[in-house]
Amino acid sequence: MQGIFNFLVRLVLLAAGLLFAASLVLAVLVLLALWGLRMLWARLMGRPVTPFVMRLDPRAGFGRFYGRQPFRDGGATPPEASRPAGPRSVADVTDVEPKPPRD
Repeated sequence: MQGIFNFLVRLVLLAAGLLFAASLVLAVLVLLALWGLRMLWARLMGRPVTPFVMRLDPRAGFGRFYGRQPFRDGGATPPEASRPAGPRSVADVTDVEPKPPRD
């Protein structure tokens, strides 16, 4: 009985894998058909056939965060409310006790 159950599980997994592979092939074929129709339409209209291009600039991610200017004066200084009240010193830190170095 265990052998039959193992065979059925393998058969179901094989069918699921084949279904997944067939769906990937179908998706690629649909994309190819759409690209072919786009190419045909461009030729009928006398336009150059341009490929699908995904432009990726690695610097764009940095520009998204570092290019922002969060403060009104161009990002040079934070607003007065977020500045510390006075000069900070080591004595202001209360939750850390320095330990002597190990021998």
